[in-house]
Amino acid sequence: MNFTIEHEQESDGRWLAEVMELPGVMAYGASAMEAISRVEVLALRVIAERLEHNETEPLSINISIPLAA
Repeated sequence: MNFTIEHEQESDGRWLAEVMELPGVMAYGASAMEAISRVEVLALRVIAERLEHNETEPLSINISIPLAA
């Protein structure tokens, strides 16, 4: 399964990153890279929890981060 991280800067200057394939998995950061790093960690935690509770089968994971224009 492939996971895509989208990120954007909010009007207050913070950055928000979100894993589109995992609803609710989003994180803020002071920079784009901080937000992306935080959301990557959170996504891995969510996947680990699902595996631990037998909510999903083990997956081959690829994470793609689109570069800002």
